[in-house]
Amino acid sequence: MSRMTKQEKSWVFYDWANSAYSILITTAVFPLYFKAAAKEAGLAGATSTAYWGYANSFATLLISICAPVLGSIADFRGFKKRFFTFFFALGVIFTFLLAVVPSSQWMILLICYMVTVIGFGGTNIFYDAFLVDVTTEERMNKISSRGFAMGYIGSTIPFIIGIALIILAQQSILPLSVTVASQVAFAITALWWGLFTIPMLKNVNQVYYKERVPNPVSNGFKQLFITFKKIKLYRPLFLFLLAYFFYIDGVNTIITMSTAYGSDLGIDSTNLLIILFATQVVAAPFAILYGKLADRFKGKTMLLVGIFVYIIICTYAYFLKTVLDFWILAMLVASSQGGIQALSRSYFAKLVPKESANEFFGFYSIFYKFAAILGPFLVGFTAQMTGNTNSGVFSLIVLFIIGGIILMRVPESNQVTQSNSITH
Repeated sequence: MSRMTKQEKSWVFYDWANSAYSILITTAVFPLYFKAAAKEAGLAGATSTAYWGYANSFATLLISICAPVLGSIADFRGFKKRFFTFFFALGVIFTFLLAVVPSSQWMILLICYMVTVIGFGGTNIFYDAFLVDVTTEERMNKISSRGFAMGYIGSTIPFIIGIALIILAQQSILPLSVTVASQVAFAITALWWGLFTIPMLKNVNQVYYKERVPNPVSNGFKQLFITFKKIKLYRPLFLFLLAYFFYIDGVNTIITMSTAYGSDLGIDSTNLLIILFATQVVAAPFAILYGKLADRFKGKTMLLVGIFVYIIICTYAYFLKTVLDFWILAMLVASSQGGIQALSRSYFAKLVPKESANEFFGFYSIFYKFAAILGPFLVGFTAQMTGNTNSGVFSLIVLFIIGGIILMRVPESNQVTQSNSITH
C-alpha cells in the first residue's frame, strides 16, 4: 500500500468497504437467514433456493437495463461521482433495512435485498470505471488485483464479528436469538460499507471526461447510438465482453448460490460460515498472485487458467457429498475467484478509450449483470425440476467452456490498445 498514490489507495480501499456486503449479504449470512425465514413460512428447500435465484436475476435485470445509458451520461464532467454516490447511498440504506424488517416477512426481506443488489451493482459500474482515472495502464493489473485482495482481507473483519455473534447466540452464550444476531450483522455491514467509502468519496475524482452539454441525458442516448453504429471498430472489445458474459456468469452464480447450495446438501450454518471465512483468507494472496502472473504471462493466459479451474470446480460439485468435499470445493474457488474478476476488470480497462470509460464500463456492467441473470435462474430452475442442486451447479460447466473458447479468439489487450490509439 505504501507504494501506491493517494488516489490508488482510496480506490483500492473501496473494495475493503464494499466486500463486507459481498460476503455477509450476498454469500454468507443473509442467504442462510432468508432460507431459515422461508422454511419457517413453510417453503421447501429447493423452492426457497429457486426464489433466491429468481430474486437475484430480477434485481440484476433492472440495473442492467440502465447501465449503458448511465455510463454514457457519466462520461460528462462531474456525473461519475454523483452516480457513484447515489447508488452507494441506496445500497447502504437498504442493507441497514435488512436489520429492521422482521424475519417473519420473508417476501419484504427479499424485496429489500433486491434493492441492495441494485445499489451495490450500480455503484460498481462507476467504481470499476474509476480505474482509468486513478492509475496508469501499466499498473492496472496490479491495482485491480490489490483491490480484490484488500476486499478479501477487509471483509474478514465484519465477517468474524458476524460469525462470532451468530455462533455465540446459537450456543446461548450471548442473550440473543440467532435472528437478532444476524440482524446485528446486517447493521454492521451497512456501517462498515458506509464508513470505509469515505476515502473514495474524498480523494477520487474523474480525470478523463467529456465536457458537459446542455442536455446530458439526451446526449447520453445519442452517444450510445453512435457507439453502436461504430461497433465494428470495437470488435475485439465486444468479443471480450461476449466471452466475459459466459464465464463470469458461472463465477457469480457459484458465489451467489454457494451457501444455499451447501445448506441443501445438509451442511450446517456454522460449518458453512467457517468455510466461507477460510475462503476469504485464502483468496486474498491468490488475487495478488494472479496480478503478478498476469504481468509475466499476459492477462488473457491467466484468465484462461482461471476458467479451467472453474471447469474442474463444476465437475467436482456434481459429486459433492460431504463437508470435506465442500471444503475442497471452497479452496478451489478461493484459488481463482478474485484473480479472474480482477484481471477481467483490468483487461477491459486497457481496451476502452479513457474519455468514454463510463460508457464502456456500462456495457461491461450490463454483460456482468445479464450474466448474473442466466446463471442463478439456471441453477434455480434445475434444482426445482430435479430436486437436486448438484445438477444445477454442474450445468454451469457449459458457460465456462463457451467463455473460454470465445476468449481464445480475443487479441491481446496491448494489440487492441495500439489499434484503438490509431483509430481515435
